[in-house]
Amino acid sequence: MAEPIKLQPVETVFGIRAASRLVTEVMPPWIQDLGILVEAIEAVRPPGAAIDWRPGAVLRLPFAKRLSRDGEALWPQALAAFADTAMIVASSAAWNGYRPMSPIDQTVHHLRTASFDVLADARILRVTRAACFGQISLLSAVDKRPLAMVSSVYAVA
Repeated sequence: MAEPIKLQPVETVFGIRAASRLVTEVMPPWIQDLGILVEAIEAVRPPGAAIDWRPGAVLRLPFAKRLSRDGEALWPQALAAFADTAMIVASSAAWNGYRPMSPIDQTVHHLRTASFDVLADARILRVTRAACFGQISLLSAVDKRPLAMVSSVYAVA
């Protein structure tokens, strides 16, 4: 009798491995060059979550002098690209998988400069089959103080 074929477990919920592959393999090379790290994915409501829980993702942008003005403050354009990437990952978590998407709107309000690692806490406020509406908080990885607020809307391409 033949031995049964062993199947690899299938990731049924978009998780940290899928998100990391998205950032390191699917995103364009210039985004990959930012060195973004995926720290957490919340695709499904965790037990005991607050009533206002939203699916999302937490990503880290390591500080690099090449992304900064005079080796000090990160360029606002690097932070906007980081927020864009965080929204794509959070949308993928909400949709339980990556779908090609295009931004319809992205508004960034910068509050202060950053000369350290930055965290993006991206949360989906509303999800439909065709679009995701989200909010991204860019925070200091050192003390969690806010650096920027971003609102975004992405449509399935």
